[in-house]
Amino acid sequence: MSSFGTAKLLDDAADRIADISRADLQIMLRRAALRLRNAGFVLMEDDVEEALANLASEFGVTRNDMIRYIVREWMEKNTYLPVHALDEDGEVDGTA
Repeated sequence: MSSFGTAKLLDDAADRIADISRADLQIMLRRAALRLRNAGFVLMEDDVEEALANLASEFGVTRNDMIRYIVREWMEKNTYLPVHALDEDGEVDGTA
């Protein structure tokens, strides 16, 4: 289960705390604890942190999602990862 899925389960459980079973709550809390233990955190300089916060806010994503996006883009542009292929027959948003 993704971090987003786990967070949603915890939010839903908090909204209906009286209705959730002890066993279900225990499972969700253990999943959350496991994710926290395994979560990596990259420390950046203050100016980089500020830029990340601004970008994340602009894109409407979390700091970690912004870092993942930036790293993926950099790796694709520098040929460490293949570029996502676009379907030539598919529809696109915007204009050329």
